[in-house]
Amino acid sequence: MANDDLFHAAQVPDDDSDDADEGASQSRHGGTMPLAARMRPRSLDDIVGQDHILGPGRLLRRVIEADRLTNLIFFGPPGCGKTSLAEVIAKATRRRFERVSGVVGNVASLRAICEGARNFLGIRGTVLFIDEIHRFNKAQQDVLLPYVEDGTVVLIGATTHNPQIFINTPLTSRSLVFELKPLDTAAVETLLRRALTDKEHGLGRSGAVVTDDALAFLAEVCEGDARRALTALEVAVLSTPPAEDGAILVDAATMQDCVQRKILAYDRNEDGHYDTISAFIKSMRGSDPHAAIYWLAKMLEAGEDPRFIVRRMVIFASEDIGNADPRALTVAVSAYQAVDFVGMPEARIVLAHAVTYLATAPKSNASYMAVEAAAADIRAGRVLPVPEHLKNVHVTAAGKEDPKPYLYPHDFAGHHVAQEYIPTSARYYKPGNLGYEETIARRMKAWEDAQ
Repeated sequence: MANDDLFHAAQVPDDDSDDADEGASQSRHGGTMPLAARMRPRSLDDIVGQDHILGPGRLLRRVIEADRLTNLIFFGPPGCGKTSLAEVIAKATRRRFERVSGVVGNVASLRAICEGARNFLGIRGTVLFIDEIHRFNKAQQDVLLPYVEDGTVVLIGATTHNPQIFINTPLTSRSLVFELKPLDTAAVETLLRRALTDKEHGLGRSGAVVTDDALAFLAEVCEGDARRALTALEVAVLSTPPAEDGAILVDAATMQDCVQRKILAYDRNEDGHYDTISAFIKSMRGSDPHAAIYWLAKMLEAGEDPRFIVRRMVIFASEDIGNADPRALTVAVSAYQAVDFVGMPEARIVLAHAVTYLATAPKSNASYMAVEAAAADIRAGRVLPVPEHLKNVHVTAAGKEDPKPYLYPHDFAGHHVAQEYIPTSARYYKPGNLGYEETIARRMKAWEDAQ
């Protein structure tokens, strides 16, 4: 195997001392702490990703570096670094760090921590980090208000849910709210390589060799979850038996086995990506729910961003279904909101629901063709004036009232009246005869016959 296909963890130093052996053993067997916990960042510079809030000149970085810390709410998916960021902030601002979980915390523990924090006012101050703060009910959250209000503690809350919905308004109004994004594959791969070379906290003493394909695969399938990626890496290294020469080789096949996922022929930046989404759209357009579900499953199994998929479904609902089934757009937009709200893996159920609806709905591209035809006329130079009676102020260029007044449709039978709305006989929207568009077509014909 070529050297450029491998990523080598640093070899165990050639040292016969007991300390070196003990360190190697602890690293090899993971010690008492999981790799993900040992590799938590220790400074702002150690944090990978989240440049939209921590990059140079960004608000959160300015607040931390200027030591003007205020209450913070972090929300984002699991494994994106909410807890790590809170710990780094406390360390960077030289404050005590108290941690509470919304799963097991209660009013008594909150009060005890906050009252204890009064002893440190004016000395160091206290960061109270509440993980999964959305799990506290309204009464529990209200307990925090007086301590947050008078600065006894600086609250940092972490949640995977929208804080505007799941956290009391009095708390969010006293906090800066930041959304953390899933880590991209490059950021996750950086963390994995860092763990393989770190001799003190990572797997640097293991002597493990991990192929580039294995690292790239793991960075893809972890879906932006750094904790999941580091845990899988540790399992792969610690569970792989050494060869006769003592070397530990983790190749792509071994990594697949460790994460129970197969590498698919699917590259987000090349043909696999574009060909599969094309097959997905064309299968829905062809009203084949079986094929559409298969291509959906392939994309999800390959680690495709579900938000990318559902955005294409929203477009499809208007482009290929339109008024043949006006509910299709509602279903697609609801799916978009639900995918963002629920997250993977459950979001695949929402996507399957929407895909089967769209694939089996009656089809029409009449709305899409209508706007394309109108735009083509405009680009060709056929820019029509607005009739005088449709203008906002119904006076002629000479300053006189328009002799042809605007007719208010609601004043007429059927809430319809024939009048000129555009100075052309062109017909852009031509509804089909499937689904609800059949009803629209009959209605439009009745208006034209009456006219």
